[in-house]
Amino acid sequence: MAEVWIPPQMQDVTGGQERVQVDGRTVRQLVNNLDNQFPGLKSMLYDEEEDDIMAGLAVIVDGEASQLGLLERVSETSEVHFLPAIGGG
Repeated sequence: MAEVWIPPQMQDVTGGQERVQVDGRTVRQLVNNLDNQFPGLKSMLYDEEEDDIMAGLAVIVDGEASQLGLLERVSETSEVHFLPAIGGG
């Protein structure tokens, strides 16, 4: 199973867990399976209108920023991070 790191602002949905193990061969499958384990998490990660990852989130798979979003492939040993954009000035 892939290891998914949950951003701190979403950890209340996972009961405080910062890392969870999830089945899936694509980011889309991970998001769907995350929501099965932790109802409500998908709505924080997925934009239904755009059919893509929520604006302001980056998906990092095995240390590489994904350009494919939900279509990005993952393996059983992948490490996946959902990173919120950081603003500042």
